[in-house]
Amino acid sequence: MSMRPLLIELGTEELPVKALPGLAQAFFDGVIAALGKRGVAIERGDAKPLYSPRRLAVLLPGVAGEQPQQRSEVLGPYLTIALDANGAPTRALEGFAAKAGVAWDALEKTTDAKGERFVHRAVTPGAKTADLLQSVLDEALAGMPIPKPMRWGSHAYGFARPLHWLVALFGDDVVALDALGIRSGRNSRGHRFHHDKHVWIGAPADYIEALRAAHVLVDPDERRARIVAEVETAARAAGGSARIDADNLAQVNCLNEWPVAVACSFERAFLEVPQEALVATMETNQKFFPVLDAGGRLTEHFIGIANIESHDPSEIRKGYERVIRPRFADAKFFFDEDLKQGIEAMGAGLATVTYQAKLGSVADKAQRVAALAEAIAPQVGVDPALAKRAALLAKNDLQSRMVNEFPELQGIAGRHYAQCAGEPAEVALAIDEAYQPRFAGDDIALSGIGKVLAIAERLDTLAGGFAAGLKPTGNKDPFALRRNALGLARTIIESGFDLDLKALLAHANAALASKAVQADAGELYAFILDRLRGYYADKGVPGAHFNAVAELEPASLYDFDRRIDAIGIFAQLPEAAALAAANKRIGNILKKAEGAIPAIEDPALLSEPAERALAEAVEAACAATGQALAQADYVGTLAHLARLRPQVDAFFDGVMVNVEDPAIRNNRLALLKRLADRLGSVAAIEHLSA
Repeated sequence: MSMRPLLIELGTEELPVKALPGLAQAFFDGVIAALGKRGVAIERGDAKPLYSPRRLAVLLPGVAGEQPQQRSEVLGPYLTIALDANGAPTRALEGFAAKAGVAWDALEKTTDAKGERFVHRAVTPGAKTADLLQSVLDEALAGMPIPKPMRWGSHAYGFARPLHWLVALFGDDVVALDALGIRSGRNSRGHRFHHDKHVWIGAPADYIEALRAAHVLVDPDERRARIVAEVETAARAAGGSARIDADNLAQVNCLNEWPVAVACSFERAFLEVPQEALVATMETNQKFFPVLDAGGRLTEHFIGIANIESHDPSEIRKGYERVIRPRFADAKFFFDEDLKQGIEAMGAGLATVTYQAKLGSVADKAQRVAALAEAIAPQVGVDPALAKRAALLAKNDLQSRMVNEFPELQGIAGRHYAQCAGEPAEVALAIDEAYQPRFAGDDIALSGIGKVLAIAERLDTLAGGFAAGLKPTGNKDPFALRRNALGLARTIIESGFDLDLKALLAHANAALASKAVQADAGELYAFILDRLRGYYADKGVPGAHFNAVAELEPASLYDFDRRIDAIGIFAQLPEAAALAAANKRIGNILKKAEGAIPAIEDPALLSEPAERALAEAVEAACAATGQALAQADYVGTLAHLARLRPQVDAFFDGVMVNVEDPAIRNNRLALLKRLADRLGSVAAIEHLSA
């Protein structure tokens, strides 16, 4: 089959920065899907979306020149209505044959559940790919995610940005296509300033190099690598290392076609401002890259990326430095004014700030969190007085000028203000760490007080959210309760805190009594467990293992985690599957039992050798695993219980449980119940049975 490279490029005005990678991927996927839908073979190789701020392109190394043969099958009338009594065709058959364009006796026959019928089968040559590309392009464009299309000129076309040129090459030939009022050709365009003219594309294979010669790096990976290399080189020249934030890099990559690093600096006096505020300004507002010293502290240097190779870089440098100074000056003013007020005084205004209509003010929340932190602290070896102090100060920076201007500095600003106010170092750090984890994949708090404060904060948020009727529904989660639940669970588990979560939820709920609202602690616990399901799935824990532990509803999430580890080890043992199946069978037997089952079996009623052997083995296993369970040695417990398999197998092979004699039947049920209780002491292992 003849294969030729295919190139389609949409040339536009500057596309939305954050949407650009998604638009490019959607266009790429749409072209491939439309070709596949038509049965056109593709050699994709390492093809990927190509894009820059002014273009979206699909470059495929091999596309078949035509569709494969098209086979069709059209079912016609059944013989009972297609032929008359003499075997001659009826009007129904003649009409079907005429529509198919063949004589009726040239039709084939097939049989289905209702009987024999006529069928027309045909094989036609596949269409030329070049003739299909217009519909391929139309489908790809129609499927792109553009929530608010722009319209331009006097026509009704809509797209992310106005279209100015269209390249469509199949092999060396131009394919005549139309898109949004633009006719295709082989002329692309170069860099807006370095090469503001047409770029002749002789063949698809020439595309990337032809644009590179015109000062456009259309491969986003090449462009990204150049940005990183240039930024790192400029930072080293400034005596430091660049902070390259992934999101900032992605946006800079979508702003440039020919990136060039420009080293800049600012007055050292601005370094008195918390570096997080300066970094936020550089990255979020200006898309610059800060330069750090060997200790990770911000220096007075930063790197800007220009979309031009200037003959006078100093002018670009002056421009970058000029736009950043007013923002830094504002940040310094806010910081200095906040220091004059002090973090303690900031808290006075929280009583007038509503946290939630049913839950009172932010000051009310701070008091609840402080009480929770004070109660949790001694359980994990943390000073309760320091934990309470940190909690009472943790929300004060919400009243600061700095946080009003930079909301992302909540907690971070508070840490700086607490340090400047002479608060203990661990209190200041905890004010910041209370927000951790801030996002998916972020670390939990590192300090003991920070962990306690993070737990207390989320307990109150969850209890309050549920009490106020703000439970998440669908995509709506106004209080970020899902994120808070996972953050709470992660902090407890990853800190190794053996806390009674059910008791803590009850405590948090009780603190809301003065607000005349209450949450269902059981519902809250189930909600948190549901967040853990995804947490463990991301770690590769099978759903059956999670369900086996979740059924027991351990009060401690740290204990939950140890049971998850133990069931994972147990599942690898050769005896695991058989014991899981046996426990499932026992559960079904016990469910059908009528009347009360004795607490323990009577040795005198054990008549069969297999049941006596099982009773002795269960007795020994209970004695041997009692201390292990008390010490939460779940791996040891399950390893010992695995040795029961021979006796369990022998029992079910040779003993009937539901015999006529009620005394013997109940005695055997009592034995099985004791066995099931111990087999299920770590997890409901029957979930491991397929």
